[in-house]
Amino acid sequence: MRDTNMIRFFLLLLPFIEGAYASYINITDCFIKFRANANQSLDTSGLVNANGGSVLPSDIMNAIGLTYEMCLSQCGSGTQSPTWANVSQQFGAWLLPYLALISQLPFGAKHKVDNLMSAILTIGSPVLAGYSMILTILNANWISRRFDTISFPNTKDAVRILISLQQHPLRITHEGPLLSSLVVLPQNDDWWPTIADCLDYVHTWSIASVTSIAWVVVAYLLTVASSLSDVPSNINSNGQGTGSVWLWLIPIVIGWLQLSPKCDYARVKKAMENADAMASVATADHGVAAASDISDKRALSIDINTEDPSSPDEMLTPPVFNYARAISWSRSAEDVFNTFRIASNNARSHVPVKTGAPWINANRRNFIEPSNREGNASEVEAYCRLPRYAVRSPWATGMFFRMFVASLLPLALQWATTGAAVLVVYFTPTVGLGCRSLGYLIYGAFATMIWAMLVISSILSHFAFSHSDRPRSTFSSPTVRLAKVVSNLLRWGGKLLAIINAIWIIAAGMLQFTSVYDNCYCNSSVLGRGAQYAYDIIVMDGLVDLSQTKAAWFGALALAGSTSLGFIFYMSLLTDLVPL
Repeated sequence: MRDTNMIRFFLLLLPFIEGAYASYINITDCFIKFRANANQSLDTSGLVNANGGSVLPSDIMNAIGLTYEMCLSQCGSGTQSPTWANVSQQFGAWLLPYLALISQLPFGAKHKVDNLMSAILTIGSPVLAGYSMILTILNANWISRRFDTISFPNTKDAVRILISLQQHPLRITHEGPLLSSLVVLPQNDDWWPTIADCLDYVHTWSIASVTSIAWVVVAYLLTVASSLSDVPSNINSNGQGTGSVWLWLIPIVIGWLQLSPKCDYARVKKAMENADAMASVATADHGVAAASDISDKRALSIDINTEDPSSPDEMLTPPVFNYARAISWSRSAEDVFNTFRIASNNARSHVPVKTGAPWINANRRNFIEPSNREGNASEVEAYCRLPRYAVRSPWATGMFFRMFVASLLPLALQWATTGAAVLVVYFTPTVGLGCRSLGYLIYGAFATMIWAMLVISSILSHFAFSHSDRPRSTFSSPTVRLAKVVSNLLRWGGKLLAIINAIWIIAAGMLQFTSVYDNCYCNSSVLGRGAQYAYDIIVMDGLVDLSQTKAAWFGALALAGSTSLGFIFYMSLLTDLVPL
């Protein structure tokens, strides 16, 4: 009975299968037959030369293409029948190595679905991935330089900790003497190096990552050399455009391997929990107690379970989500810096923590005697308190400038690789804007839109979060609510668009490999030339000058390759400036 139902189901599908295969056409055979008939009748209408011009009756056999309207009427609107050997070869050479390289991106989220979303965001918007990467290292460089200006115990370990926690939602508790005790009290001198050492693990180059990158580079160079040596072969299904549009993935993977982000949620969470048992806090009676004996709050925490984060993406540890937490991290890092800075200024002025106590000079240079750093809770808190005239801005110093700088090179990388892909297919006969080049332009435009939407969302969400606990006026409350709503809409829209764009760029390559674009409409570049002036170059055998196509392909290789190398070089320079 089951077999009978299967047979019936197949018979019902058979007409649709036959209809699908009937839509395949052979444009080359169609053109050759049409040209042969035209040679007998001496009717040159619809035949074109290499420049799209009409041919003379005496030159009919040198015609190499058809006008779009003639191609459509004589050959139909179907697509060229694919050669499956060519499909597998093109896919294996141009696309498969990149899909394998995605596995070398840093993940480490608590849930697998978040790791999947990070991969989708990276593919859907390389601009966002590059932006998050460069902003991460610019923030690390910024906080490192700021701490270089102060002299106080544990500053170097504080820098290491702050930089390591960029992939986590860093929270600073301003209530009571928690943070000031962590900075000032000598009992906490072991806390800083302990947690810094626990976070000092490296996720960098491995045999698997080197092999994957080498596979992509070698495959790309060999396939480019092969396609340049035989341009006419499978020219309409050639994957050089696909290889160029994915080239951004190599510098992105190499950049994260150089940066080695601490994004392993379980490992970092365990390190923070182990260090919390060592934290001490000053008490009102000039004593010191374990912070865990007083409350569950900590001076520094990665509050994964916070009920109202500035943005839900801030809680996700894969580094592509750094765009969402960079602003809040910078604000928290500057709060820690200011606490150290004020304590350092008091120490330089030989002001001890305990009110009225004399300053005890040390026998060593740049060393502060522990007795100068002891006091009760109110004294410790006052020792690190900002002056009354100081206004705490919700935005860290220079944040927007760093965001601007972090945007430049990723935008250049995105449009250099996308532009290289467009060049390849634009200058492939028939020259002009067609289905293939439009597909790449859509990918680049969507990738840029996703980046813009999510960055604006991060700004609005931080604005709403930073103003949510302030006294509300009739103006500020609706403004904060509106900012939160717009932020959510932009984040949801950006992620949805990223899913669509990631699927699209993979599908675009497969559409080209399977010759779906190989039809009268796409081959004639109707989008750029218009139906009236469009034509399809069909026969390439020695009758078409492909020097312009070769030059464009070489130019595309130079554009995408030089920009990718420039990105890698820039990242190498930046990582050398930061104590990672």
